[in-house]
Amino acid sequence: MKVYYDKDADLSLLDGKTVAVIGYGSQGHAHANNLNDSGVNVIVGLRKDGSSWKKAEAAGLKVMEPAAAAEQADIVMILVPDELGAEIYNRDIAPGMKAGKSLAFAHGFNIHFEQIVPDPGVNVFMVAPKGPGHLVRSEYEAGRGVPCLIAIHQDPSGNSRDIALAYAKGIGGTRAAVLETTFKEETETDLFGEQSVLCGGITELIRAGYETLVDAGYSPEMAYFECLHEVKLIVDLIYEGGIANMRYSVSNTAEYGDMTRGKRVIGEEARKAMKEILGEIQSGKFAEEWMTEHRVGSPHFGELRKEAEKHPIEAVGQKLRSMMPWLSSGRLVDRSKN
Repeated sequence: MKVYYDKDADLSLLDGKTVAVIGYGSQGHAHANNLNDSGVNVIVGLRKDGSSWKKAEAAGLKVMEPAAAAEQADIVMILVPDELGAEIYNRDIAPGMKAGKSLAFAHGFNIHFEQIVPDPGVNVFMVAPKGPGHLVRSEYEAGRGVPCLIAIHQDPSGNSRDIALAYAKGIGGTRAAVLETTFKEETETDLFGEQSVLCGGITELIRAGYETLVDAGYSPEMAYFECLHEVKLIVDLIYEGGIANMRYSVSNTAEYGDMTRGKRVIGEEARKAMKEILGEIQSGKFAEEWMTEHRVGSPHFGELRKEAEKHPIEAVGQKLRSMMPWLSSGRLVDRSKN
């Protein structure tokens, strides 16, 4: 796998070019503000009646409706939710995508699963930060960066890799490292990680542990601390230096319990389920299920959200976090701004 750094990227390739960032959510606000601070001419493409319009303007950014932004831009970065991408592209973006322009993504879903099929004369690349947008922004402001992935899908102009690297430098990615991959690899591994480990796996593990302790008669507060609050402490150690670093830091008792009991919790049944989940992603079954859910108005998704919000761990956590005011200082997520 090729790895690139600051010295490999030429930000001046974006001189005289206009980048339209479509969307101003977690990634959109980070890309737009980081590029703007790097001296790139940025337009943010948003619905006129959307709540993000005033947020982007308050940040000093030029804001236009998506179709107008795409028409003016040389590079269009689509940073809207996956399920909305094709609709917005076909309606607002495609008419302005003349041959020689570049279409960019931070996730390969719509290209890999052919929800969006760009004209063959358009350059198509990906710059995907390996972290949430709020971290992309905070790391940039601290003079650091979040590692990024780049991939090239179409390259009629012959310079898409260089443009992708310049873009990655503009958002701070080359300060850390930029790894080259493919749309297929990024999409399938990203979905698998979210579903089986990072989101689905961790949240279900946390809730199962919490419920086990509470059902056994232990206080909800103790269950919350042991099965949710302290997850960050362990993950920070792993993030810093891998699993071995975490095991070096915890007690011998914890390390022994980890290595003798962990596989009883995450055993063959879990591994079998992971393989099935990966197969559903690779075949396109999950993508079709998700897009169908969106097309019918997301009723099941809405029910799942409501059910999750009612779990007792949420109320207990809200009460306990109010006793730790330092958790709210320097927050990555500030809904009034991003």
